[in-house]
Amino acid sequence: MRRIIAKSILNKTKRRDPWFLDDYTLNPYSGCSFNCLYCYIRGSKYGINMAEKLSMKSNAVELLEKQLSLRARKKQYGIIVLSSVTDPYLQLEQSELLTRQLLEVILHCRFPVHIITKSNLVTRDFDLLRAINATAILPEDLQSKLTHKAFVTFSFSTIDDRVAGIFEPGAPSPSLRLEALRQAREHGLHSGVSLMPLLPYISDTGASLELLFQTFQAIDASYIFPATLALYGSDPADNSALVMRAIEKHYPQLLQKYQRLFDSDGKLPGYYRQAFANKAKSLCLKYGLRDSLF
Repeated sequence: MRRIIAKSILNKTKRRDPWFLDDYTLNPYSGCSFNCLYCYIRGSKYGINMAEKLSMKSNAVELLEKQLSLRARKKQYGIIVLSSVTDPYLQLEQSELLTRQLLEVILHCRFPVHIITKSNLVTRDFDLLRAINATAILPEDLQSKLTHKAFVTFSFSTIDDRVAGIFEPGAPSPSLRLEALRQAREHGLHSGVSLMPLLPYISDTGASLELLFQTFQAIDASYIFPATLALYGSDPADNSALVMRAIEKHYPQLLQKYQRLFDSDGKLPGYYRQAFANKAKSLCLKYGLRDSLF
């Protein structure tokens, strides 16, 4: 793991994502040790040798104090998403405490925050997230729409620990994440699920989707964001090649189906995506799960 000096730490987004409501993004680390084969970052310059290029921004706290203080003085409040490029709770966060220190700055400056993670380590910081939820200032255009100011979204592509071991070998198991989600809700946090990307014929079948939605309803998830898989790039390290190799090894009976599905632009065919969207919408209604933070 390398320590780097960053020039900036807080990024202002051009357009707020309708699911994650990101006014700002904050990435304490670069690279990733979770090694999810399907990660969309693998198809970009940030995805090259993700585990080998793992680094932390050693001046992140100082930079954030400076940037957020300036934004607060100008009353430029907005939701800060941790993180957009890599998980804020990688294994090394256990000892480095960098994400926790950044949350302390966010709390002091009274900004709302949205954590997106595959890790159960976030439970360590529930005290700070509850404090942020109580004291943060929402941007004016969201004050009449949102009743919470801290959000914790757990990312899943499956809730089967065995399947996850194939496609996200370095990440904490789904069973640990499910328990962390349960604890988040018990602590009164607005916490839900980023169900993306679902794996065709593996975790997006009718039976699998029913089980997923039943499970998240039973845990009292606040919301759910379901989405399909997209594959990018032709390099051996891109997510397209990595996923196809995993399918060939572990699900050889699905290889030709995957090749047909992703043979053009790496996206699932329009009819497939529309059928999935319709199914997801009906399941949200059936199980009483919101598909937005509102």
